[in-house]
Amino acid sequence: MGMPPLTICVMLPRLALAVAAGARREELLGVPAALSPEGGTQTVGEVSAAAEGYGIKAGMRLGEALARCPSLTLIPPDPVGVLERWEEMLHALESIGAAVEPALGPPALACFDAGPLGRLHGGLDATLAATRQALGGPARLGVAPTRFGAVAAASRARARRPLVVSGDLAQFLAPLGVDLLRQRPELAGLPEALEQLGIATLGELAALPAGAVADRFGSLGVLARRLACGLDRPLSPRTPGELVSETLELEDGADGTQLERMVGVLVDRLLARRERRGRSLRAVVMSAKLVAGGGTWHQQVVFRQALADPARMRLALVPRLGLLPAPALSLTLAVERFGPAGGDQLSVLEDAADLRATRLREAVRQARAAAGQEAALRVLSVDPDSRLAERRAVLAPFEG
Repeated sequence: MGMPPLTICVMLPRLALAVAAGARREELLGVPAALSPEGGTQTVGEVSAAAEGYGIKAGMRLGEALARCPSLTLIPPDPVGVLERWEEMLHALESIGAAVEPALGPPALACFDAGPLGRLHGGLDATLAATRQALGGPARLGVAPTRFGAVAAASRARARRPLVVSGDLAQFLAPLGVDLLRQRPELAGLPEALEQLGIATLGELAALPAGAVADRFGSLGVLARRLACGLDRPLSPRTPGELVSETLELEDGADGTQLERMVGVLVDRLLARRERRGRSLRAVVMSAKLVAGGGTWHQQVVFRQALADPARMRLALVPRLGLLPAPALSLTLAVERFGPAGGDQLSVLEDAADLRATRLREAVRQARAAAGQEAALRVLSVDPDSRLAERRAVLAPFEG
């Protein structure tokens, strides 16, 4: 059964707050609550609807939030739990055949083309029903011809009633506020500038001459106006990945040398996993469960080149342990992206001197690419017995 080109958006508002609240979700989401500051910042994270009633918003300074609502409940964030829950939901959508383009909020969004799923499940209604069943919980669903239109529809939809834009998309978008542009990360700062100029709705933005918008706001303004007119880029679905991870748990909080040894064990276990199939690792995520009341912590590590050498991986991972905000009860290392097979064969086929020369040439190349040809020079001895220091040596281009 055929379907017109449509995009489905799944929106999960306050996902991070709900995951952090855990079993107390129903209780805490009904009172003024917010995620406590994370990573050394003094700004609150996602807030409950009750907190929004006091004028508190995500990103507000903690002092101002407490001044507006002294009874505000602060919940330790759980970024690891959010990532795990988000991956579960993406895998659930992919299990019904969706090619998903994710955006981990706030709010958390997942968009996919409804056409192939309509032919698979037997129409749009059946596709929406399969989507809701796969998620297994409340979510806002929006359907429109473009990604931005579907996001706008999902933001206006009710938790259990999808909103389908079947008519003119530009007409549907016209009365909506320019705040919707914040759903695109590159346009996050544009709505404030538009509102200062008296442009409050997407319809007002679409009515402006394209040349005037380009002159005032550049390429970002052109993109915002295209979105307001109902135009958008095609979806860019992610490639479904494999979840390969290793975890070590301790009864007491660990830090320092103990954590460094844990990283070495995790690296060895990860490289020994059968699922790796000889491939190197391009990016990993290191996460930890902190002592009671501390929540969780995670850190993405992208290697400069794909690695399969445990020693070099430990050198890249151990310094990140200094970012832990508290002692850890468990440490997890997960593969985020694999590289090609045999990423570190040089360490097997070449001797130490050849390997050092190869790495030195690569370092010089990167330094020159970043800072010019004079970023890497060699000191040549000319007249070591001269009384003038300037005559003893000169700088010459480094030749690898």
